[in-house]
Parts: sequence; C-alpha cells; structure tokens
Amino acid sequence: MFTGIVSGLGEIVEAQPAAGGAAFGKRLVVQAPPGYLDDVRDGDSIALNGACMTVTAFDAPRSRFSLDISAESLDKTAGLDAPGPVNLEKALRAHDRLGGHLVAGHVDGIGRVSHFAAVGEHWELRVEAERELARFVAYKGSISVNGVSLTVNRVADTASGCEFSINLIPHTLQQTTLGRLAVGARVNLEIDLVARYVERMLGIAAKAG
Repeated sequence: MFTGIVSGLGEIVEAQPAAGGAAFGKRLVVQAPPGYLDDVRDGDSIALNGACMTVTAFDAPRSRFSLDISAESLDKTAGLDAPGPVNLEKALRAHDRLGGHLVAGHVDGIGRVSHFAAVGEHWELRVEAERELARFVAYKGSISVNGVSLTVNRVADTASGCEFSINLIPHTLQQTTLGRLAVGARVNLEIDLVARYVERMLGIAAKAG
C-alpha cells in the first residue's frame, strides 16, 4: 500500500530482457537518490510510476536496485520498458502519515496527456481516460497519475471516456517527473480505492434488487 506521495526521483538505467527472453518481461536496474535504499531489503515493495514492484537485489552503496517486471505488467503500464526517469515511493508503514490518499500500486489503465500549459505560477494538466475508468473520475476526487496523488479539478465526459483537469503547483513539478510531461505522453492511472469498492457494492446491490 502507498500514499501517492513521491519519496524520490529515480532513473531506469538498464532494461534487459528477462532470463527466458523478452516474451517473459524484463529485468530493470534503477538508480535511486543517495541513501534512498538504506532501509530497503530484498523483497520490499517500491512503486515505480505508480506500479508496485518487488526489489529482487540492491546495491545500497551505489543506490541501485533491481527488479523483474512481467510482460503482462509491461503491457498494462507506461514508462517502464526502457531507460528513463521514474517516480519512486516506498511501501507505506503502519506509523507513516497518510499525506495523499490510499494507493494500491496497481495501474488501472493508461491515460494520455491532452493539454499541459502554465497558468500563472501553476500548470494545468489535462488527461484523457478511457471509458472503463471514466466513471471513477469525480470532481474533487483523488486519482494517481504516474504514482502521484492528485485532486481532480474538472471532469468533462467525451465520446471515448473523459478528460480530467489537474492543477500542479511548482513543488509537485520539481519533486516528481510530471514536470517532464508533454502533450501525447502516456501516463499510468490508478483510480481511488474507495471508488473501486463503492462501484462493486452498488453493482451487487443492483443485481440483488
């Protein structure tokens, strides 16, 4: 479990085919900030751009760790198949502050950046989501974009789903990879955990009725 509060900026420095070949996924090596891995052990969970991954090996002195990502996960996520910057977040501990919202680290779908421009000191980010996720996106609700907990400021339904708008402050742009986005970029989306359960319960109630 995570909170959507990015705790470090990382960089995928190696993306090699898995031992059985590319059809089975890839082995990634990630460069983390200095000291980031001081409390990390083999088997710990770290989210990369919002996708929960398991640390299979690490080199604390060099602040690097390795992980195996399956072909299925590569197919369902964006930005994890090649070298490049990633948002990092360690798994939530029982005594940690819940600064964002509850994030499972399970990517629900891929969104596309449709607009990204400065509005005064802030930036407006608009993302298009497919129909399967659109019903979970609500005004002033929470959503995770590339692992970052954000608040939806506007939602507009479209023929293919919806377009939602987010206001990004300078701090978020500096502390995450979101400042590097551009129109057309693909991003990992995770819907609010509470919305997921509400939809399930309402569906069961409707069938029972």
